[in-house]
Amino acid sequence: MPSYTVTVATGSQWFAGTDDYIYLSLVGSAGCSEKHLLDKPFYNDFERGAVDSYDVTVDEELGDIQLIKIEKRKYWLHDDWYLKYITLKTPCGDYIEFPCYRWISGEGEIVLRDGRAKLACDDQIHILKQHRRKELETRQKQYRWMEWNPGFPLSIDAKCHRDLPRDIQFDSEKGVDFVLNYSKAMENLFINRFMHMFQSSWSDFADFEKIFVKISNTISERVMNHWQEDFMFGYQFLNGCNPVLIRRCTKLPEKLPVTTEMVECSLERQLTLEQEVKQGNIFIVDFELLDGIDANKTDPCTLQFLAAPICLLYKNLANKIVPIAIQLNQVPGDENPIFLPSDEKYDWLLAKIWVRSSDFHVHQTITHLLCTHLVSEVFGIAMYRQLPAVHPIFKLLVAHVRYTIAINTKAREQLICEYGLFDKANATGGGGHVQMVQRAMQDLTYASLCFPENIKARGMDSKEDIPTYFYRDDGLLVWEAIKTFTAEVVDIYYESDQVVQDDQELQDFVKDVYVYGMRGRKASGFPKSIRTKEKLTEYLTVVIFTASAQHAAVNFGQYDWCSWIPNAPPTMRAPPPTAKGVVTIEQIVDTLPDRGRSCWHLGAVWALSQFQDNELFLGMYPEEHFIEKPVKEAMARFRKNLDAIVSVIAERNKHKKLPYYYLSPDRIPNSVAI
Repeated sequence: MPSYTVTVATGSQWFAGTDDYIYLSLVGSAGCSEKHLLDKPFYNDFERGAVDSYDVTVDEELGDIQLIKIEKRKYWLHDDWYLKYITLKTPCGDYIEFPCYRWISGEGEIVLRDGRAKLACDDQIHILKQHRRKELETRQKQYRWMEWNPGFPLSIDAKCHRDLPRDIQFDSEKGVDFVLNYSKAMENLFINRFMHMFQSSWSDFADFEKIFVKISNTISERVMNHWQEDFMFGYQFLNGCNPVLIRRCTKLPEKLPVTTEMVECSLERQLTLEQEVKQGNIFIVDFELLDGIDANKTDPCTLQFLAAPICLLYKNLANKIVPIAIQLNQVPGDENPIFLPSDEKYDWLLAKIWVRSSDFHVHQTITHLLCTHLVSEVFGIAMYRQLPAVHPIFKLLVAHVRYTIAINTKAREQLICEYGLFDKANATGGGGHVQMVQRAMQDLTYASLCFPENIKARGMDSKEDIPTYFYRDDGLLVWEAIKTFTAEVVDIYYESDQVVQDDQELQDFVKDVYVYGMRGRKASGFPKSIRTKEKLTEYLTVVIFTASAQHAAVNFGQYDWCSWIPNAPPTMRAPPPTAKGVVTIEQIVDTLPDRGRSCWHLGAVWALSQFQDNELFLGMYPEEHFIEKPVKEAMARFRKNLDAIVSVIAERNKHKKLPYYYLSPDRIPNSVAI
């Protein structure tokens, strides 16, 4: 009688093990086995982290094993089980691997195929075609699109974290409870004692130090000491939390009527302002998106204000980018003066603070929330809906959408919802952040997610002209490493452009992203279909880069750059000044956030800057969805390339007072999960 050896690996995360009864059936080309109970006498099977082996004897020859069925039946109480993989040793000594990496909940059944990645055209056997189709039908019922707010990218249809399919939930919900994490952060930062003075102002800038945690040699301490300097202000547009807005100014906008006479003292080349523009030395950051956005009105005791500044910057002879003119709103006029470095000290300082506050709002809501979190969720939902687990693109992308849908669901539940934590400290709370996303969606394009194209479109691609733009330099290295890796994977499974065109599952995935994620908006430039291997490689690079590198670049520096409150005020309690020569230090302090909002803000940027427990970084693929040797070799080359980038970045940072490390691959998590 033929005998098989079955090896079963249980996950090592919390509550992965089970006491339930586990049955296995084998489906072969020549027949199907009976159900076999996998059980060893006097032994606790399927414990967390265990690898258990069983001998399974069948009555007759089964031929080539095509599927295995795993069934879980209740022993005492319902008990979820996380199955990593099963390996099968056949009677002739061959080994077949069946990756799973899924939860089996309640009294459930999972049907697994062997781990070789297959396109739909590779499946000629009816039972395998049927398995593929059924898997997608089941997933499409589980992963449904929902409109959380009009004009937003569609999201997962789930009101709260526990409504999500078990496979995409966090192992422990406590780890991503924003209320808990913010409270814990405020406790760790010793700032709880200020919360009873919620609406009282600080007495001066030095007073903010009472809630500032000094950690030796960190960027945050340097920010605290140098935040008022023009160099530090300009540097942040290149390498701070939001390095995506600055662009080379090719023509002075009419809405910013700045003249050479106004900025003469800032120009170092004895050229007119127009000549400096022609030479490529002028840069601009325009916060037009904030124009007309409603400020937070959730607290009737505190008025809050927003501005929509335009900031002109100059590359001086030392190759430093410094501000030379700031207009705090979009329409020029007598009550909207252009502030200059030659103005009174506090006039200029308050103008810069307004720009930093506006930058914070655009960073949080657009650069971070929309362009990494929400976009990555779209890719994740479309992947689960349209790509079966056997598809090579599913195997490639699944590590890069890990926990993304869960963290976004948690954010909609606690953070950005009505009366959520976002409302507590931010001037764009109470609905302003929703208006911002709706407006920004009109300008979100596929090209803007293609890193090299984005850099070039903003005129920021010349290393010679702008030598200290480390976000660009490191981002291009990581982009190329990811692109090289994805090209190798595409080459393994797609022989030609025609195979790409004929892969209906892939085309359905791309179409889902366009129709539901981008709401079918033609102007977005998102492809409806993919026709070539080259375009497929680029598309996959966009998905992986957005979820990993781009998110890391705009998320993990939040404590560094935003913990010193005057450098990134989450709200302003007085309107922008309408005249020069009237600003005092007392006015500035009264405009900055009160003690309570400062504490909430600090707790938030601290919590958001922490890595997850057991974080998986770029190039780590502990779940072996791929079993083929060529892909494993491509992964090894990918890791080697990433290690080389780590060394390059570490060498550059060695003697820098302001090191840039957010795009070092050893600090880039695989997915958006915080």
